[in-house]
Formats: sequence, structure tokens, C-alpha cells
Amino acid sequence: MKQFINTKETLVTEAIDGMLRTAGGRLARLDGYPHIKVVVRTDWDKSKVALVSGGGSGHEPSHAGFVGQGMLTAAVCGEVFASPSVDAVLAGILAVTGKAGCLLIVKNYTGDRLNFGLAAERARSFGLKVNMVIVDDDVALPDLPQARGVAGTLFVHKIAGALADQGADLETITEAAKKTIGGAISIGMSLDTCTVPGSPKEDRIAHGKAELGLGIHGEAGIEQVDYSNARAAMAMVVDRLAPNLAPGPHVAIVNNLGSTTPLEMSVLLEELTASRIGSQIRWVIGPAAMMTSLDMHGFSVSLLPVGKTEEALLQAPVAPWAWPGCLALGAVSVLPLPDGLTPIQPLPSKNPETRKFIERCCDILIAAEDDLNALDAKSGDGDTGSTLATAARALVKALDRLPLADLTQLYRAIGLELSQTMGGSSGVLLAIFFAAAGDASSSGRGAIGALKAGLDRIMQVGGAQPGDRTMIDALLPALNALENGVEAAAAEARQGADATSRITRARAGRASYVSEANLSGHNDPGAEAVARLFEQLTLSPALTSKSA
Repeated sequence: MKQFINTKETLVTEAIDGMLRTAGGRLARLDGYPHIKVVVRTDWDKSKVALVSGGGSGHEPSHAGFVGQGMLTAAVCGEVFASPSVDAVLAGILAVTGKAGCLLIVKNYTGDRLNFGLAAERARSFGLKVNMVIVDDDVALPDLPQARGVAGTLFVHKIAGALADQGADLETITEAAKKTIGGAISIGMSLDTCTVPGSPKEDRIAHGKAELGLGIHGEAGIEQVDYSNARAAMAMVVDRLAPNLAPGPHVAIVNNLGSTTPLEMSVLLEELTASRIGSQIRWVIGPAAMMTSLDMHGFSVSLLPVGKTEEALLQAPVAPWAWPGCLALGAVSVLPLPDGLTPIQPLPSKNPETRKFIERCCDILIAAEDDLNALDAKSGDGDTGSTLATAARALVKALDRLPLADLTQLYRAIGLELSQTMGGSSGVLLAIFFAAAGDASSSGRGAIGALKAGLDRIMQVGGAQPGDRTMIDALLPALNALENGVEAAAAEARQGADATSRITRARAGRASYVSEANLSGHNDPGAEAVARLFEQLTLSPALTSKSA
């Protein structure tokens, strides 16, 4: 597995220094590399209660990313997934603790408990007031006497940090931390394992499966479950959280475990909101990467019952950049389209033959989605199949409101439909194509002539010409041959599409940004889509060029 690291031995120290370069002097590290890796606030005067947390690295931005006013005073970093040493923890305590004392916030793992616990004892021997709380928010294994500490730890960092910033004493902060721990619940799910630097990737999650109830150190979850989509995944997570849910309003942490995309995380938040416990969630922290497991493709949800006091503490401003804020969960606001964009709906009309033809074309494009995406991935961004299939699905749904008996109005209606449902440059060009075809049809041109007029218009607007490695290389010869039947058009389209594999310098479209080596031997996906469309139409003998 390729990774942007130098050596696993220097990974953590180099990463800490890289983070500190942009801290503006607000953070520093203690001397003692590589054995002592402690990030501390530079604006700390020891007059308030210090908060120290930490653990193994690999959970970034936790824990060093949460050092700053309103949250942690110091973070003690171990190697990847390994607890820091007793001396490292003690160094962090001694560096930031004054007469007001220190609270250690520790996740419930044996190594962390032992090392932080012994460091606390040694610090007390220096005459310092040191309390320690253990976070055990994971509900994956309800019968486990020692539950793991996971992303719910962030609730403790924030609530205790706000109290410390306000000048509360050690006992007050400790009791608030314990109350927070008592209410916090969490569980995670992942589609893939993480990659530990310097070690081979463990490939234990089977195809079509997800792992439920896994920890943040790459350890296996409680079970592998069938994966279908985000809704079902969130429902399984909610089913584990619901029995432990307290009555009343809650705040949720929606945490990215490492490599889940922002698009996916927003979908997961939407599904959590729509779930059976969604009505109890009033505030959300995230979705964001807060306590990760290296590059794990997963997420976790943490919940905490809150009153006015906790709400205020969670929403208090902080300095650390990694804290995404605690935001109220509201309804989706929807405004009407501006004047001129609301489509004028043509009068629908029926024509069974035309309907059957459009359905057949749409079915062909939907069936080719995965193949076209794979082909586009070799020379573009891998979405040609999805773009065409999305438009095809929308067009099928729109059939009942289309003027199927009036070809001129049908072309224009299809153009309007594609302009709204089909993304990217392809959507714009095909909308122009059908609008121009409608104009040509209203001037008396036949079906084939109207389609040729549409093609002329998109060549003018888009700037692509035959030989530029676009869909035009298949569509132009196909339309020229269509008067001789669909079979002749299909043969010309296939010849044109295959010829694009020998064009290694595209002059239009996204492929124009791609190197010759990546283009050679691969058909342009747009041209391939045209060829497949005509080829599949030849398998429907009842469909002729008149249906176009």
C-alpha cells in the first residue's frame, strides 16, 4: 500500500512538526523527541485547571488537533495505535499543571489506563492535584465490563475544556466530565480496514459486507453484516444505539473514521436525521473527521443527552481548528426557482411506439452504466455511465408528461428535461442538441434532418469536430447512415467509436487533459455510448429510423 510517508519510525514526529508549522506560535512541543511527543499550549499560565489527554497516533486530528483555548491544554502522542510512555504523560502533566490542578481524560484501553494512571501517581508525588476520568462510550459489546473509549471522548474534551476556560475548579470539572461519560454512547461501522504504516493491509471484510461495532485501532468489529446502502447501514447503527438512548434531546457527533468522502458523510447525516431516533437529535457536531482510524472507510455516531448547560458548553467558542462546531439541526429550506427557470410544461400526449422507443434507448444506457464508467475511468473522471444513466432514469419517469405525439415539442421537452437532470457538459450539450432538433423540426425538417441540425449546433457551441475524440466521432457517421437503416447507422457508429482508441491526442472534452499513454487503446466513453445505443437498437426489429 503506497503512502505519503518517509519511514514509519519518523512518521509521528514529522507529522507533529508539520502541524505545528501552521499553529501561529499558539502551540509548541516539548523537547524529548522521539520518545516524548507532547503538544502544549504556549498561552497557558497554569492559573486554571489543565486538561491533558492523548493516546496512540493515527486518530488525527485527535488529539493534538484539539489543543487550544476552550479544549485541551496538552496532548500526549504515542506511536501509531500505541499508548505513550509514562514519562511522556508525566512530562505533559508537569509542563501545564499549576496549583489549580490537572484532569487526565483517558480512553478505556489497557495501555492508556496503565500509563496515564502511573503518570498521575508520580505527578501527585510532586504535590500536584491530578484527577483522571476513563471514557467508555462504545456500546458495540453491551456485556463487556470494560467498554472501549472512542469518539464520545470528544464530548468530554469540549465540555471540560469550556468549564476550565471559564475558571471552574478541578472537582467541578471532574464531576462534569464523569456526567458526560455516563451519558455518552457511540458505535462505528466500516466498509474496509485501515492501513497501518509499515504493515500489510488486512483484508478481512468480505465483498458486499460491512463491519459493525469496530474500534479505532483497526481491531475487528463485533460482526460482519450485509451492506446495501447508506440508509440500511445507518439503520443498523441506530438499532445498536437506541436501547441505550436516554429520553430527551441529544447532540450527535457524526465522525469520519478516515477516508469516507464528504459526500458520503452528508448522506449519512441525512439518514441519521431521518432515522427513528432522529427526532431526539437537536444538535450535530460534524460530519467531519475528528477521531479517525488512519484511512478507514467508515463512520461512527456518538450521542449525548444534553440540557441547557451542556448545550452552552458545547457551543462555547474554541481555538482549535479541528473542532467543527456544535450546530442546531434544522429543516431543509427550499425556495422556488427564479422566474424564467421554472419549465413550461408541454401538453402531454400519447404515442405507444414513440414511448417504447424512448424506453428502449433509456434501458440501453442504464444497462451500460458500469461499463461506461469503467471506460471513462481510464481517460476521464469515471462518471460518463452514471451521467447518462441518471438522465435516462429521469426521462423514463417523465414519459407520462411528455408530448409523445408531437415530435417537434417532444424534442424541446426532452431538451428541457436533460438541462435539469443531466449534469456536466454532456447535459448542456444534449439539451442544446434536442432544442436545436426541435427548432429544425418546426421548420419542416424530418426526424433525421432535425437530429443532424442538433448535431451541427452542438459542434458550433461545444467546439468539437470529428477526430477530436468525442461522441461526435460516432454520432456524426451514424446519423449520416441512418437513412439506410438502424443496422447501417450502428455499423458506422461502431467504426467511429473504435477509431477513437487510436486518437491519442484529444482536442476537446476532459480527455484533452489526459496523457497520450492513458488514451491509447481505449474508446472514448461518449462515442462508445453512441455505438452501444445503435447496436442494441438493431436487436429491436420493430424500431426503425422513423422512430427517431
